[in-house]
Amino acid sequence: MSESLKRRSSMTTGGDNRAANRAMLRAVGFTDEDFEKPMVGIASLWAEVTPCNSHLDKLAERVKEGVRVAGGIAQIYGTITVSDGIAMGHEGMRYSLPSREVIADSIELVSNAMRYDGVVAVGGCDKNMPGCLMALCRLDVPSIFVYGGSIMPGTCDGVDVDIVSVFEAVGKFNSGTISREEFIRVEQNACPGAGSCGGMYTANTMSTAIEALGMSLPGSASMPAVSARKVNDSFEVGKALMELIKKNITPKQILTKNAFENAIVTVMALGGSTNAILHLIAIAKEIGVDLNLEDFNRVGKKSPHLADLKPGGKYAMYDLDRVGGVHGVMKYLLEQGLLHGDCLTVTGKTLAENLKEVLPLAKGQTIVRDIKNPLFPTGPLVVLKGNLAPEGAVAKISGLKKIDITGPAKVYDSEDDCFAAIMKDEIKAGDVIVIRYEGPRGGPGMREMLAVTAALVGKGLGEEVGLLTDGRFSGGTHGLVVGHVSPEAFDGGPIALLKNGDQVTIDSRTQVLTVDLDDKELAKRKSEWKQPEPRFKSGVLAKYAKLVQSATNGAITNTL
Repeated sequence: MSESLKRRSSMTTGGDNRAANRAMLRAVGFTDEDFEKPMVGIASLWAEVTPCNSHLDKLAERVKEGVRVAGGIAQIYGTITVSDGIAMGHEGMRYSLPSREVIADSIELVSNAMRYDGVVAVGGCDKNMPGCLMALCRLDVPSIFVYGGSIMPGTCDGVDVDIVSVFEAVGKFNSGTISREEFIRVEQNACPGAGSCGGMYTANTMSTAIEALGMSLPGSASMPAVSARKVNDSFEVGKALMELIKKNITPKQILTKNAFENAIVTVMALGGSTNAILHLIAIAKEIGVDLNLEDFNRVGKKSPHLADLKPGGKYAMYDLDRVGGVHGVMKYLLEQGLLHGDCLTVTGKTLAENLKEVLPLAKGQTIVRDIKNPLFPTGPLVVLKGNLAPEGAVAKISGLKKIDITGPAKVYDSEDDCFAAIMKDEIKAGDVIVIRYEGPRGGPGMREMLAVTAALVGKGLGEEVGLLTDGRFSGGTHGLVVGHVSPEAFDGGPIALLKNGDQVTIDSRTQVLTVDLDDKELAKRKSEWKQPEPRFKSGVLAKYAKLVQSATNGAITNTL
């Protein structure tokens, strides 16, 4: 292998002065021949803490084998994961979004310390993917992301169920609409094995976005976790990375503004999670692309919602995979003139070249609509502004019959207080729930509210109430909800000034989020407001709260 391909690793292994470095590498299996090969780092987010990641060790080994066959030498190293599903609804969720930053930091640290010539990141749960992409942007060496894949559906009483079914069952059981026996059966059958949550929730949203960005191999976004195809995909990634090293193709050449527009269009078409907005902005900032909230509204206006996927729809990612997968949808979108086909990808080819050989979506399939008969003519992710969110807020309207509400505010200063009120039946149809001090700094950590929104759905209030928060929502959330309200309450944003009974309007059609108060009254309340004491004075959350930026900037901690 040409010495020129060891663009970085020669600093670690080359010359007499690096004898001690080589001695330590010999202890972990390097031979004389290996010192002449490009060195590849494989960041594995394997962990036993969640089904999303419990199988990633096997995929990382296959990547390593692919690198070896293609003439490189690879090393697997670990980084962390937090399980969003298991952390949901309690204090643990404060640590989820900060884990994205730790993942990015740790991959950057190891890969730069080792001077790897190329990097593969293998992830599963929600924050794994943006965290990995953020690191690959910082490194800007030949890189590919491997998604661990989607979980298979569970089955309960002849009906497909998943993790969101369990969250909603909590509300149903509390309201007496299902028996304890049925409640337990849903819990026991929702998660049949390895893989990330199966609907178009955040993990599958981000795997879709990454394939559309060109940073994973074609067809990888919708593959089931437990499949030979996913194992083979990982092997092919190792080989593909070596080609990228030979051609010196790096993320900076792939992640252009047009590539991000491709990701937005594809996510909109499939009805993806609101978290896509947060994470795509964060990734864009790391690579130096100017992406902001207005871009999502601009691109969303030309991006029809086509796929009938959960949580707002009927089907899971497994079902989409059977009729042609994410790349089948992208082929259709390209044919309709909605994607930039000239964007470079990790295959070394353009997006259009990759999609040329992809089979079209299966004839007669009912999951993805024709563009002439969309579920909704524009994108389901919308950015709202108004006197409650001067910097913006995010809503998802897919599957909703009603996308606006005006009603009295029911104000809670934490997710926990709101959840308790829901379980006590204190929330009524027509209310607009406000959950504040859950933003990036105020939480800290910008907790997701799936426990709250699923309980509302379970109690039959999913489309009967509005909800707004400076926190986030799970990709599994469904309902008339608005998140990422900025500025957040902890920074004195208008959401901090609301009182019970204030008339709040959420209108996703006109993209407005307002309270019926004039500027004079808001200024008076602001003069009386005092910033609360930080919840954490030490540790990782205290550090995070000091560094994190607004949700409108992707809630990043990097000083960009």
